[in-house]
Amino acid sequence: MSKVGIIMGSTSDLPVMQEAIDILAGFDIEVEVDIVSAHRTPEKLFDYGKNAHERGFKVIIAGAGGAAHLPGMIASLSPLPVIGVPVKSRNSIDGWDSVLSILQMPGGVPVATVALDGAKNAGILAAQIIGTADKCVLDKIITYKEGLKQKVIEGAKNLKNHN
Repeated sequence: MSKVGIIMGSTSDLPVMQEAIDILAGFDIEVEVDIVSAHRTPEKLFDYGKNAHERGFKVIIAGAGGAAHLPGMIASLSPLPVIGVPVKSRNSIDGWDSVLSILQMPGGVPVATVALDGAKNAGILAAQIIGTADKCVLDKIITYKEGLKQKVIEGAKNLKNHN
C-alpha cells in the first residue's frame, strides 16, 4: 500500500493540514502525520528527508507558515515528490511570505505548490501521483472527479428551477 507523509512545522498548522489527511483517507491512502520544524528540529528534518523513501512513502506533503522553509528543505534532501502547502500563520504577511518561500525554489529542487491553506488540493495531487502506478487509487480519483462534475450539473439544474 502506498503511503503519504504529511509534515508541518507546528501543531498550529494542523487545522489546515487536516484537509489533506481527510481527503487521502477518502482515497484509502495510508497517511503518517508528524511535526518537523525546519528551524527548531533540524536533525529530525534531515533524518526525515533522507529516509522517507526507505520508510515506504511515495509522496511528502509539507505545510509551513511564515518563512516556510520546511517544504523546500525536505525537497532538497528527499528523492520523493514534495507538495508544499503555504499556511497563513498569525505572524504572516497575509500569507504571501509562505507562498513565495515555497513557490520560488531554485532550479533542481522542485516543490509542487498549492494555494494558500490549500491542503485539500495537496491531498488530491498526492493521490493523483500515486494513481499513476496504482489503478485502485486512480479509479477512486476518477470517481471523485465525476462527483465534482455531478455537483456542478445539479447546482446548475437547481438554479434553473429557481427562476
